[in-house]
Amino acid sequence: MFSEDRIAKFIQSSFPSVWALELLCFLRENKSEKLDKDDLISRMRASELIVDQSVASLTAAGLVAQEKGRIFYSPATDESAKLVGQTVDFYAKSPDAVRRLIVASSVSASNISAFADSFRFRNE
Repeated sequence: MFSEDRIAKFIQSSFPSVWALELLCFLRENKSEKLDKDDLISRMRASELIVDQSVASLTAAGLVAQEKGRIFYSPATDESAKLVGQTVDFYAKSPDAVRRLIVASSVSASNISAFADSFRFRNE
């Protein structure tokens, strides 16, 4: 079993959005299926952009794979599979806490600086 800190770091590094986590949960729940993008859009009621971005980030994280246009749950390591299992359990028990972790990781110092800079007056 992993520590809460390890799970939190995994969530923040693996899921750029709640949609990505939801997609992973869906693929894990349907791990016997290999689905194409249109299936995912329809079954998750998501936009093409959301599915594309989520699949790309989950593929980069080594949690899903693609084969001949089909997308499926495929953690790269046993450790990743165990982390996913504990993340799914944590998400089921404390969805708001998981959402806060994801949102907090997407707000970086550069985003805050860019927002603050938008209020500066320029001498033109």
